[in-house]
Amino acid sequence: MSQKTGTVASTREKDYKKVKNLRYWVLGWLLFAGVLNYLDRSAVSIAAPNMIKDLGLTKTDIGLLGTVFSWTYAFFQLPAGYLIDKFGPKKMYFIAMAVWSVATALMSAGRTMTHFITFRILLGIGESPNSPNCSKITTTWFPREERGQACGIWDSGSKWGSAVAPPLLTVLMLAFGWRAMFVVIGAAGIVLALAFYLFYKSPEEAKHLSEDEYRYILAGRDNSAAPAASIPWLTFFKYRQTWGMMLGFFTSIWIWNIFITFLPLFLQDTLGVSIAKTGWLAAIPYLASAIAGIYGGRITVMLVRRRGQTAMGSKKLVLIIASVLTGALLIIIPFVHSLVFAIVVLCLALGLIAIIQSQSWALTSDIVPDTHVARFGSIMNFGGYFGGALAPVITGIIVDRTGSYTPSFILAGFIAALGALFFGLMVRRPIEAKEIVAA
Repeated sequence: MSQKTGTVASTREKDYKKVKNLRYWVLGWLLFAGVLNYLDRSAVSIAAPNMIKDLGLTKTDIGLLGTVFSWTYAFFQLPAGYLIDKFGPKKMYFIAMAVWSVATALMSAGRTMTHFITFRILLGIGESPNSPNCSKITTTWFPREERGQACGIWDSGSKWGSAVAPPLLTVLMLAFGWRAMFVVIGAAGIVLALAFYLFYKSPEEAKHLSEDEYRYILAGRDNSAAPAASIPWLTFFKYRQTWGMMLGFFTSIWIWNIFITFLPLFLQDTLGVSIAKTGWLAAIPYLASAIAGIYGGRITVMLVRRRGQTAMGSKKLVLIIASVLTGALLIIIPFVHSLVFAIVVLCLALGLIAIIQSQSWALTSDIVPDTHVARFGSIMNFGGYFGGALAPVITGIIVDRTGSYTPSFILAGFIAALGALFFGLMVRRPIEAKEIVAA
């Protein structure tokens, strides 16, 4: 499509009624890619019982694989954000998806911890651009007031993926073995990477985007900032807001990494669930988190449109409340001995974590100008995963030495509650474009 021109309508509401919603089809791509991304990431937790049995691994080994992935993922956030801003999300998404899919397939050939660690490092490199890319595409396709909801939808892909992973991958594993499971999901990623590269277009290039929707998107953009490539990424570390987002996001990633690595084993070891039933029961909390992530974003839109909250203020309020409630629920989990009640508490806890993660990503576009979103988001993600990477290996060590998950959940509860302080006290206002340029 040629560059669209025209006068933006005088009111946002008038344009809103004319929208044809092509942007939500783009969002569907991001959602589906996120599902596949987390199928790949969750596969080790599903294969863990058989890997332990076949190869003599320990829970500490399984935790170490989660930590190696997270640290690699964290460190490569910084170049990922820069490359996305410089070369665009289309090329970077294609390369990233291809790399992480190959890394997943290679897990089928692993025989030693050295093999598995190498492949998990490659997976971390490949997956590192995923969330900054989604954030960048959201900023490109959605006006500011809708980004909280949009981020909630694409971020829910990680939860849908984690929900689909236990039953789907368990069936694959029981039918064909854990090695074949890795091959199948790796091949699916290659297909999706090619499809994305062939069909994705920016709003300026999309042939089926109506003039009305294009003007509506433009009306919600911030085009006042200097080009992102001209701003050194180290500049962002000078601001309290950056550290507040890094630390706040860390609290959710710490907890998420525990569940993504150990939830199946926790259900089996603590509540006596069989491997066959684990696949279905472990899916339930992730389904709840997927739904919660989407509706958490919807809450921020309602607070803006009906309660007069600012876009930034609505997201902060949701983040603070969700952090406190998550902390309380995590402390309760190890003391629940009823399977039904445990699943309910897990659903609530993971649902709140989903809200924290999606609205953290949405908040990045309220803190920095649109041209800097990918880079700022990658820094937030770096901080979250750099610290959160310790959660799997520490949890594995604690369980191997004590035979209990209780200390890990109590620690996670206190960490979650700290998120309210980080978001509330350190993220008080946006970073203006003129501040970044002058820094």
